[in-house]
This record gives sequence, C-alpha cells and structure tokens, in this order.
Amino acid sequence: MLRKNKKTTLLRYWTSRYVATLMIGLVIISFLSASWIRHTTFETRIEMMEFLAEETVYRLTDTAAPDNMLPNFIDNRERFRMREIDPILYIADAQGNILKSNRPIHPDSARNVTEWLDSDKAYTKVSIPPKGEHYLVKRPIYVEDTLFGWVLVMEEKQHLTKVEQAYGQLAVLIGALAVLGWGAIYFLSKRLARPIKQVAIAARQIQDGDYHVYLPENNKEQEVDELVTSFKEMASKLEQLEKTRTELLAGVTHELKTPVTSISGLLQAVSDEVVSGKEAQAFLAMALQETTKMKTMVGDLLAFNRFAVDALPVNIVTANINEVVENTVKQWELLQDGQKINIECRLLTQNVYVQADMVRLQQILTNLLTNAQQAIQEEGTITITVSVQQQHVVVTVEDTGQGILEADKPFIFERFYRGENKKYGERGLGLGLPLSKMMAQSIGGELELINSSSTGTSFALKLLRNN
Repeated sequence: MLRKNKKTTLLRYWTSRYVATLMIGLVIISFLSASWIRHTTFETRIEMMEFLAEETVYRLTDTAAPDNMLPNFIDNRERFRMREIDPILYIADAQGNILKSNRPIHPDSARNVTEWLDSDKAYTKVSIPPKGEHYLVKRPIYVEDTLFGWVLVMEEKQHLTKVEQAYGQLAVLIGALAVLGWGAIYFLSKRLARPIKQVAIAARQIQDGDYHVYLPENNKEQEVDELVTSFKEMASKLEQLEKTRTELLAGVTHELKTPVTSISGLLQAVSDEVVSGKEAQAFLAMALQETTKMKTMVGDLLAFNRFAVDALPVNIVTANINEVVENTVKQWELLQDGQKINIECRLLTQNVYVQADMVRLQQILTNLLTNAQQAIQEEGTITITVSVQQQHVVVTVEDTGQGILEADKPFIFERFYRGENKKYGERGLGLGLPLSKMMAQSIGGELELINSSSTGTSFALKLLRNN
C-alpha cells in the first residue's frame, strides 16, 4: 500500500518512462539490424563464392587442354583464401568424381558429390560430417559445348554468417544512441518539469498567504506560457479576493452597525425624553427608515446565501417583456425621492414573450436601476432598451453616471466586492450585481457588463425568447 502511494518527481517519472521506451525501441532496432546485417553478409559471401567458382572455371578453360585440365594452381590453398571466408574448392569430372581439391578430400565426399550436382539451385545447403551444414556453389566446365566437369566451392554456414566486427560496430552505435537519447530525454524532461515545479512552489507560497509570486515569463512552449500566465492572473485575483474578504467583515460589521447605532441613539433620545412632540415623531420615523435599510441588507444577504446553495425555488413562466419592463420602471419611479433623473424606455414595436421568473426578473431590473441611480451624481438619464437577438431578448440598462473604474471592472460580479466609488459613499454589502447575475443564470439568462467609461455605464440582461 505504501509503495502504491509513493510519490516521485515529474523529472524521474517521465525520464524513466521515456528511457524505457527508448531502450525497447533500440532493442527492436538492434534485433532487426543484426538480422539484416547477417542476411546481407550471407548474400555477399555467397556472391564471393560464386565469383570464385566462375573465376576458377575461366582459368581452367583458359589454361588447360581437355585431356589435362588440372593445373597446379588448384593445390595452392592461399590463392583461394578470402578475408572473411576460407572456402573449399573441388574439381569434379562429368560423372561426379572429385579429381582435385585445395583441401584434403574427405572420404565421404566422393559418395555425396553426385547428389550435389543434381540440384538446379544457384547454391544449395549440404551436410558434411563431422562439420555439419555447408553451403555449396557449383559451376559447370564446358569446352566447345562439351561438359568436362564441375567446379564446386563450399564453405561452412557459421563462416558465412559470422559478423563479429559488424556486431561490435552495431553495439557501439546503439550504445551511443542510447546515451545521447537518455541525455536528450533528461534535458527535455528537466526543461518541462522546471516551470511546473516553479508553479508548485508558487502554489505553496500562495497557500501560506504570500501572493507576491515570481514566475519566469515569455516561455517558448505555448502550453507552459499559458500555464504560467494563467497562474499569475489567478494569484492576482486571489489576492484581490482575499483583500475583499478581509474588508468584508469590517464592511458588513460597519454597514449593519451603522443603522443599529442610529436606531439605538434615536430611540434612546425618545425614551429619555430628550425630544418630544413632533421632533420625537421625526426621530421615530428616522429609526423606522434605518430599520428598513438594515432589513434590506439582511434580506440581500439571506437571498444571496439561498441562491448560492440553490435553496430558493424558481418559477418559470411566459411573460410579455414590454409589460414587465414598463411595470418595473413605474414601480421603481414611485419609490424615488425627488432626484432629477430622466428615464427613457425604448420598447419593442410588437409583443415579444420571454421565459423567466417574474419576481427574479423584476429584482434584477430594480437592482440595475438602483445602481444606475447611484452612479448619477446630480442630474442624468437612464435609458432602458429592449431588443431581439436571434433566440434571446436583450434588456439594456444604460446610465450617464460616473462609470466604473478600470481596476474595478473584473470584480464587479464578485460577492461582497464594493468599488472605490461606493466604498465610502453608498451603503450596502456589495451583493447587488452578484445576486442579480445569479438570478439571471437561474432563469436561463445572463447578465453582462457591456461597457463603462466616465460618460456612463451599460449593462445587458439576456433572456430566453419564447418561440
């Protein structure tokens, strides 16, 4: 069990497997090469024996008369010794009787020579005791179209296939390839493992809370460069999220503590009769207003948590998008308190229906309108445009407010994140946009930031169209 769970380094893991694959490949190549060398050597030496037989025939027919065709050069064994082989040369008459040889004639050779002459093959395999298998090459001796005899050249099989020097050279070559291959594999595996190891070290660094990691940039390998780049972006985002979480506790505490403190102070003033009459009624009204704000923030927090765990049911129905937008805008306008904001609704010229949860859809539009209002400092315009894009209906909410800072754009849909423009201004928990996005996704839609600049911001809510 311990051996199965034992970990090894990436360098050792891949190097060992690459080397094993290389060695298997080299063994196969060695076997095939050795077989090819053995076969080629055999064929070459057979050709040498054929040449020797033809050369002997030529000399016999060129230097001897038919009645005396056994010149003395046959007795000189050294004349027929070659570099790789030392063949036996026989001269036989037309009846198969051995007349001459460069070696002592074995007693059994005269009996077997007739069988050798019967074969039509260029070379034949014969067995000669006690030395075993030999290969025989024969050539006829003709003088004026008359067969006078045969030249037979014979060599042991082991001498024809013996290639010790070639095998040695092959072994040196395969060994050199193995060493070079191992070196190349080790270098490449080390090069591949280095950035991964650096990423692993950086991950442990982040785990310890240090987000200032160093990783080499501009790697030549595309995949490695994408890994390093993505990891650095992730580290930057984690650092921002950690900063957001750190601010969360202080922010939530502050946002909930402020109305509680206000309510407590106002009620304490009324209880201690510091104020009375109409002034006491005004204090009670302010306390109720603070209670409403606190109730809204707690409600947002509870709603977000329910959506996060899919505990809030969604009721999908078919609705006229023009009517939903128009009614939501009217309800929202009734709750505003005198801020000079002009609202323009650009609805569709014909009725188009969408699939959505009406309560969630109205909540999303209300959140977008409220954010647009908070972005406008004094006077401005909020434009709501409904359009159709293939299988979707898109509701765009655009304002002429101060816009979202460039540094805040990547994080506006992160829970509890509050941009610099709102952190010390409008009170809230930073759940409006994250909750709206989750509600949009829960009804099969999507909420996206289209653009934002110093002249305004535009959000798009995409909904499924009912065909």
